[in-house]
Amino acid sequence: MNVAEPQPPPKSSARIDHLLIGAIGPLGDKRAPSGIDKHPVTRRLRLGREGFEGDFQGDRKNHGGRDKAAHHYPFEHYAAWRAEIGGLPRLDQPGAFGENFSARGLDEDSVALGDVFRVGSAVIEVAQGRQPCWKLNVRFSVPDMAMRVQKSGRTGWYYRVLEEGFVAPGDELRLIDRRSPDWPISRLWRALYVDAQNPNELAAMAALARLPEGWRRIAERRLATRTVEDASARLTGADRA
Repeated sequence: MNVAEPQPPPKSSARIDHLLIGAIGPLGDKRAPSGIDKHPVTRRLRLGREGFEGDFQGDRKNHGGRDKAAHHYPFEHYAAWRAEIGGLPRLDQPGAFGENFSARGLDEDSVALGDVFRVGSAVIEVAQGRQPCWKLNVRFSVPDMAMRVQKSGRTGWYYRVLEEGFVAPGDELRLIDRRSPDWPISRLWRALYVDAQNPNELAAMAALARLPEGWRRIAERRLATRTVEDASARLTGADRA
């Protein structure tokens, strides 16, 4: 694959302060299998189409896959969470949100759908924002943590892998292409959760070439039904036995 490398705009790069992976373990009283408990590594890792070597997801229906190969969460958000929910021990180190990349300098306003980054010897593309789920409630022992993340817009985002390669802590995430610069992650967030029945935004969202099919179906369904789907099961885990 040949990717053009134009001069990037401001806030186009960040250094990976921590690279994190996790094994599957039991989560909470229900002991649901989950890979959210991620820890930093000091070595380089192979990044394949489905994610990092040694990184796992307990629920492959809703987590992982090619459009969620790696999760990025801005470390700057940790200070905002401490101010909102207090100095929980969970916030003392990166990995609290199950992220693979912990970095400073990029956020949901500056990163857009389809942004392409070179990191190490891999090339990755921003695929979608994160839709927080009930596992965050258990992870933080805060009953409405998933809803708080959704309302805040501090969701982080996922990458798909365009070129497999090796990534190490300290590598630079360097922007090399912008495919939908008018669609930062924060605009997708507003279309999904804030101005959730705006037909113009939903139609524009549904037409995005790089949008994962699941998100496209959400926009198309809202346009067809003029209703917003019930997300309570995702946010609370109420449908789990």
